[in-house]
Amino acid sequence: MGEESRVTIKDLPEDDRPRERLIKYGPSVLSNAELMAIIIGTGNKDESAIMLSQRLLSEGHGLKYLLDTGVERLSEIKGIGLAKAAKIKAAIELGRRIALTGYSDGYIIKKPDDVISLLMDEMRYLNKEHFKVVLLNVKNKVIAVDTVSIGSLNTSIVHPREVFKAAIERSASSIIMVHNHPSGDPTPSREDVEVSDRIYKGGNLIGIKVLDHIIIGDGIGISLKEKGYYDFDK
Repeated sequence: MGEESRVTIKDLPEDDRPRERLIKYGPSVLSNAELMAIIIGTGNKDESAIMLSQRLLSEGHGLKYLLDTGVERLSEIKGIGLAKAAKIKAAIELGRRIALTGYSDGYIIKKPDDVISLLMDEMRYLNKEHFKVVLLNVKNKVIAVDTVSIGSLNTSIVHPREVFKAAIERSASSIIMVHNHPSGDPTPSREDVEVSDRIYKGGNLIGIKVLDHIIIGDGIGISLKEKGYYDFDK
């Protein structure tokens, strides 16, 4: 057992090594642990990079743990250290920034699923509620996505003044409200419907149409308009 625990990636057949497999077949064929092994580069005297990655993902219960955990806490895990922890967090941040570029080239919103696809990767794993507004021009192209508040959603935190501030500054024609449920369940609450009503009425007063309110869960999103929780066409 002692000898087996010291196996390194170089001891594997070339076709089984993560980096070589990525080069030959592309990144989509690799497991999460194999991708992580490429990022951290090396293991330790007891584990290969793949073994270390498997343990990290197993003990942390998956990728969400890596997103939520800071560099210092990651560095305290046996075999990680500050250098590997920094590499992991840098890779996660790059992925987050890539997800945010989805609307930079005139992304057009035609249906609720377009909003869900745009923001799912960014919002599904957030451990606090983030309330955002998607700003649209007259052709429903995304101008920007603005974060209005962070914290439990209620009518006192999400004020129409803050919601429409960026929309007015960017001359948006309409907006779509979006927030996440950290529980992973996107079922709307009473507060969600109340916020929708308040913002909708505020939009009517200033001439900026509110098209929908999307709630993001873990891998699934709900449109309040589509599900009949609130009529944005009334």
